[in-house]
Amino acid sequence: MSTPSVTIAVAGNPNCGKSTLINGIAGSRLQVGNWPGVTVERKEAEFSRGGRAVRLVDLPGTYSLSPYTEEEVVARDYLTGERPDVIVNVVDATNLERNLFLTFQLLELDIPVVLALNIYDEAEKKGYRIDVAALEELLDIRVVPTVATRDKGLSELLDAAVETAERGAARSKPISYGEDIDGAVQRVQGRLKQQYPEIAARYPLRWLALKVMEGDERVLEETDIDHEALLEGAVDHLLSAHDEDIESLVADVRYGRVSGLVREVVQKPRQQRRELTERIDRIVLNRFLGVPLFLGAMWLLFKLTFDISTPFVDWIDGVTTGPLTRWTEALLGALAAPEWVVSLATEGIIGGVGFVLVFVPVIFAMMFFITFLEASGYMARAAFVMDRVMHAMGLHGKSFIPLLMGFGCNVPAVYATRTLENPRDRALTSLLIPLMSCGARLPVYVLFVGVFFAASAGTVMWSLYVLGIALAVVMGIVFKRTLFRGEAPLFIMELPPYRLPTLKSLLIHTWEKGKHFLIKAGTWILAVSVVVWFMLNLPWGVEDRKDSLLGQAGQVMVPVFEPLGFGRWEAGAALITGLVAKEVVVGTMGEIYTDAGEEPEGEVPGLAEDLSFIGSSFLDAVHAAGNNVVSTFGIASIAADEEEGQSALKQAVAGAFTPLSAYAFMAFVLLYAPCVITAIAMRQELGTWKWAGIAFGYQFLLAWGVAFVIYQGGRLLGF
Repeated sequence: MSTPSVTIAVAGNPNCGKSTLINGIAGSRLQVGNWPGVTVERKEAEFSRGGRAVRLVDLPGTYSLSPYTEEEVVARDYLTGERPDVIVNVVDATNLERNLFLTFQLLELDIPVVLALNIYDEAEKKGYRIDVAALEELLDIRVVPTVATRDKGLSELLDAAVETAERGAARSKPISYGEDIDGAVQRVQGRLKQQYPEIAARYPLRWLALKVMEGDERVLEETDIDHEALLEGAVDHLLSAHDEDIESLVADVRYGRVSGLVREVVQKPRQQRRELTERIDRIVLNRFLGVPLFLGAMWLLFKLTFDISTPFVDWIDGVTTGPLTRWTEALLGALAAPEWVVSLATEGIIGGVGFVLVFVPVIFAMMFFITFLEASGYMARAAFVMDRVMHAMGLHGKSFIPLLMGFGCNVPAVYATRTLENPRDRALTSLLIPLMSCGARLPVYVLFVGVFFAASAGTVMWSLYVLGIALAVVMGIVFKRTLFRGEAPLFIMELPPYRLPTLKSLLIHTWEKGKHFLIKAGTWILAVSVVVWFMLNLPWGVEDRKDSLLGQAGQVMVPVFEPLGFGRWEAGAALITGLVAKEVVVGTMGEIYTDAGEEPEGEVPGLAEDLSFIGSSFLDAVHAAGNNVVSTFGIASIAADEEEGQSALKQAVAGAFTPLSAYAFMAFVLLYAPCVITAIAMRQELGTWKWAGIAFGYQFLLAWGVAFVIYQGGRLLGF
């Protein structure tokens, strides 16, 4: 007979180190998706432990199980509906009083619980002495100290969870909330068993009684319990003895029990030293230094991203546009494939998808540094620092988090607006998110910056991101005074302590963010590249691509873009296809200009020469990347040599644009419209196409106006 599997649900507050702990246990086995019907992220992993199959389910980070946010609803519905074998509750050992409030709610579910006392090393550094044995005795559950960043205690935690699940025993007795509350709960439990036996058997009885007493709307709606009739006479004494509603009363008692428990098991030094976090925050959160420091951090991020990734971009460019194209041509030639098949493979697929994949190093480098800032605790400070600016836009600092996510990808950033309670805030934030320069624009920037601004690449890229932020502020003020009148509500944001993230955690999260780019390149960007190839070759047999379907569409746009400095059909065609995804702008240009270059005269390099080129180029790239990092910090500088075999795409771009028109073009790509997938996300989150339509309209006008000012203003100034 096969041994039954063990399902472990992992729950905890945000910023308790739960994600690091999950990654430490599951690693590459972690599968990421969404919970059914919602956009909240779902992580699961399956593996074997001590001969038992283990299924690990990571619940969304929540402060409680009250159904006030979507994350809380998802976590609670899973625990009460799916009933896992054991709950691993991850708590921050440096802040037990806040974290144990959720623990008490989990203990009411009559599911075995194991407590992971995480970040234990930081608690010890602060001089805290936690009596683990006493904590176990008082809570009547297993408690395991862990340091997830160093994989310390994770093996013991997993063993404790499996053993607890095998025993299948929860607490021997329920947590007492005092004579008055306990008496009322017992009376309600008796009535539930008598009047609603099927419902009482479906839910943890004590938890259900508390929820009915608290008037939990979601529970009452799901169970169809006659709330008033059930409670009549059962809670009268409780209401008369305490001058507050039952929900507030129970919450106050929970906090009191937690506070008393912490005093019993935790000893803190009498004179606590000033924390490193406090010392750093005195500078980072300074009202005068906060914003300049944030802009400086962003500049350094882009500088490092470009300097480290550029050599690898050049290497991949050499591989995809050189050897890969020749190998494909040789293979298809050996198979006697028709000429149009060879053209589709080399110009359509390699020329489209290949030119996008060239920028994978840039995407992953940027995701790495953004992940570092998030994990270190700085991004939460950035939201706090920008709260005053956000208020000028009619929003609050909490909206800054989705806007920051927009630097990675606008689509999940729009979905992240669901954390905002006010529909007005969700709509306004969604309209501003597409102005944040997502990773999809990076291929365009890298191409044009590499051709025209190589000497100051990081600064130019930084200026584009700052331009997007500045225009978001301007448009926020405009929208506040037109479409969204009224004051923004206040908010409270938790500022986690600064932590140095581990390399393992950084790599896992970087991969999770960056892999979506690869998935897009292998799916619908590939499909769009094939469609673009056909549009460039239809009507069939067209000799000049200017006369193709895509060329004709591009020519229609020439008068529109002429005042902006890029009135060429190639630019117009690329911008049309870029509506699907901004990466496609480069892919389309790659297809248009694929045959612009000529093969060098003489013998065509063979396989050995190609492989030699790959190896030497890679070593050169590594060396150049190291030198670029050094030059970023001003220790030394290196001169970037012009490559003799510059790609046809770069040659064509250099001939079609000037530095001024190139910058205007990049600004236009930054602003001109949300991609189709972002528009769909806006429709899903806001319930109507209205806001997506407004975004398309205002962004195109804004992009045209900004590009016009850049180009025409630059010409007047003599650039």
